[in-house]
Amino acid sequence: MTLDVLLSAMHLKDYHYINSLNIIGSCVIVNQCDRTGRETVVDNGRNITYIETTERGLSKSRNMAMDHASADICIFCDNDVEYVKDYQQIILEEYEKHPEYDMIVFHVESEINPVPCYPSPRSITYLTSGRIISYEISFKRDSVKGIRMNERIGAGTRYRMGEENAFLYECLRQGLKIYYVPRQIARLRYEPSTWYSGFNKDFFIARGASFHAMTSRYSLLLVAQYAVRKHKLYRKNVSFFQAVRYMLEGRDSYRRGY
Repeated sequence: MTLDVLLSAMHLKDYHYINSLNIIGSCVIVNQCDRTGRETVVDNGRNITYIETTERGLSKSRNMAMDHASADICIFCDNDVEYVKDYQQIILEEYEKHPEYDMIVFHVESEINPVPCYPSPRSITYLTSGRIISYEISFKRDSVKGIRMNERIGAGTRYRMGEENAFLYECLRQGLKIYYVPRQIARLRYEPSTWYSGFNKDFFIARGASFHAMTSRYSLLLVAQYAVRKHKLYRKNVSFFQAVRYMLEGRDSYRRGY
């Protein structure tokens, strides 16, 4: 089996940036910048597809990377993810051990998530997918053909979050099997967020929209559970009823196509 790292980034000088992320294998890079172009190179044994685009949006960038991938297995990557030296071996080894799964989620260490979100291997369901972050997601390329990231949500759009959750929901709806393995493949270096500015009105509007993108049938239930479950985290910024109102505003705005 082969592995492609799918890197979504902004304003890179060139493809050599991947050296700072410890990417030692094949890679597809989508660089959102003020130029357009595409080149394929072999660098230190790495097959690299480097795309420059003036289009914006994380989901759009990830879709573009998936369209240009050629390996058996792919994994999403951001420009602040630093891989451990044996990440390729870890990822491909798990697919060898679990050929029945279409997608495998790994642990990326960060300040927010210093330990795996689940302590032991498990199948991922609708209820457990909400704790997964995009750069932890790997998948069989053939399994996800025809499944796209929702380009109306995610960083770079009006609704700045939840694209990975909507993607996982769609994969589950399509019958794909997802597995979680608490093995570390990378660490996230600290860089200021380009989209998160705290629990404010815009945050909750985006959260409500992403819930509807995940599931129109149960979006109200997701709004309610989030308002209750996260209350201790946001209560200093907005009230419970404000949070619910903003999420419903985002949900309704998304439903109307705005």
